Amino acid sequence: MKSFGLCLFILLSSPYLLQANLSSDYYTKTCPEFEQTLVQIVTDKQIAAPTTAAGTLRLFFHDCMVDGCDASILVASTPRKTSERDADINHSLPGDAFDVITRIKTAVELKCPNVVSCSDILVGATRSLVTMVGGPRINVKFGRKDSLVSDMNRVEGKLARPNMTMDHIISIFESSGLTVQEMVALVGAHTIGFSHCKEFASRIFNKSDQNGPVEMNPKYAAELRKLCANYTKDEEMSAFNDVFTPGKFDNMYYKNLKHGYGLLQSDHAIAFDNRTRSLVDLYAENETAFFDAFAKAMEKVSEKNVKTGKLGEVRRRCDQYNDYKG
Repeated sequence: MKSFGLCLFILLSSPYLLQANLSSDYYTKTCPEFEQTLVQIVTDKQIAAPTTAAGTLRLFFHDCMVDGCDASILVASTPRKTSERDADINHSLPGDAFDVITRIKTAVELKCPNVVSCSDILVGATRSLVTMVGGPRINVKFGRKDSLVSDMNRVEGKLARPNMTMDHIISIFESSGLTVQEMVALVGAHTIGFSHCKEFASRIFNKSDQNGPVEMNPKYAAELRKLCANYTKDEEMSAFNDVFTPGKFDNMYYKNLKHGYGLLQSDHAIAFDNRTRSLVDLYAENETAFFDAFAKAMEKVSEKNVKTGKLGEVRRRCDQYNDYKG
């Protein structure tokens, strides 16, 4: 009996089983106005700042790909500890994304204090904003707790960079339990948003880079050179990831890749690598297939390594832990 009890305890303590506690109606009784409040705030914010959707989607990835969706990206650094937010790859995360999460948290805390986690707010806001700009409905569940740790040193190697080889990018996604097919679908998030010139400067100002020859539409490259001429002096200079429908979530990103309009080196590589090319072709031809694949992959990412029970907390403020003494 003792061995059975021990096995049962281990089973019930398994993080994979704990994820079963997530549900779409998690806050129905404890915070019934949560969904309505969230939708209203993200709607107002997106209207006022149209890049909010792309920024929040990026914030979602930078949080969830590092130890799961636990709002660790939202924690501000202190004199004693440098958080994920200040890792080099996170310096360009947009302020509007952080702002919309703060607004939702503030409003929800007034209605139901200490109930809704920042991690659930980030996941819910991302879902609503993707739909708002034309993307698929993502079936998300709630019940996450916020992390008790945010460490800059845990970021490197968890997030893909534009100048990485396709082998490296695939390995990063696979280490997170994501297939090549899911990776190609998730990269479709580049259909909205923008990238800073420094992230693709080598493609437009050099004939080749470390990943091989650059093959970009010549006219497109020429316009980008004009746009980014002073990028070393103005680090905020940027270009839309999708030059044709930058504010609409659609499959134009994949169509662009096939015609030399991929902004980043990783975009170009994914369109011509033997492991990914057929998927790019599929999603370029069939938007429904892309939407279905993207929604399912997003759901999978949102439920990976979820913190529940004593593994986390519901932060009163998203940028600091509850035991923060100042």
